[in-house]
Amino acid sequence: MVTKPALVLLFALAFAFFILVPPFLTRPFPPYGLMHWADVLDVATPLFLLPLYWLLFTDAGRIRRSRPLVLVFLVLGALWAEGQGMHLSANSIGNLLGAGASPVHDLVHFYDEVLSHYLWHAAVIGLSILLVVVRTDVPAAAARMPWALMVPAVALYGFTYFADINEGGTVPLGLPAAVSIPVAILLARREDLRRRNLTAFFFWSYVVAVIFFAGWFAYWRGFPEFSEVGIL
Repeated sequence: MVTKPALVLLFALAFAFFILVPPFLTRPFPPYGLMHWADVLDVATPLFLLPLYWLLFTDAGRIRRSRPLVLVFLVLGALWAEGQGMHLSANSIGNLLGAGASPVHDLVHFYDEVLSHYLWHAAVIGLSILLVVVRTDVPAAAARMPWALMVPAVALYGFTYFADINEGGTVPLGLPAAVSIPVAILLARREDLRRRNLTAFFFWSYVVAVIFFAGWFAYWRGFPEFSEVGIL
């Protein structure tokens, strides 16, 4: 089954935009100065990305998924929204609080930098696995995603995944997933790399992410966050 190539590229573009852009929007939001422009963009993030996940899941409505699969999607989508929303609010409050060592600071840090990131990133990984493993009775088409669309989509998602996981401090979760998903595809779904461009998209994206992880580790001898080395 060939997912619409433009949809895959649109998903990769939106994923990169909503994940990579907010850290640079640190100016106050004029209608309500306690918020930053990043907070405003973060409010819109699940409203754009979760429907795109659904379009990939149903191939823009061409495929009716079974009730159990829809339930899995809804649970992962809820986890995605919960983690992202928790990060949004806690991060915004943390920006207002500033540096400190009070119990309030500790709790906000836990919600912002630990719990929210692990929930959110677990859902990102889970949804990608779901999109790879779902089967359909629709015959596989002969067409493949044009490389002109495949390459930028893979590069965008692979780098964004690496950046999100590294800056989010969830490397113990995200790196093993980035390694194991391509290995699992090679072992169990190798034929889908030719027949399903969505499988090929996630396979090569995670390969790209692993390359970035390896390069980052080789340079820094570890996985410091971008903000810890002065990049953000």
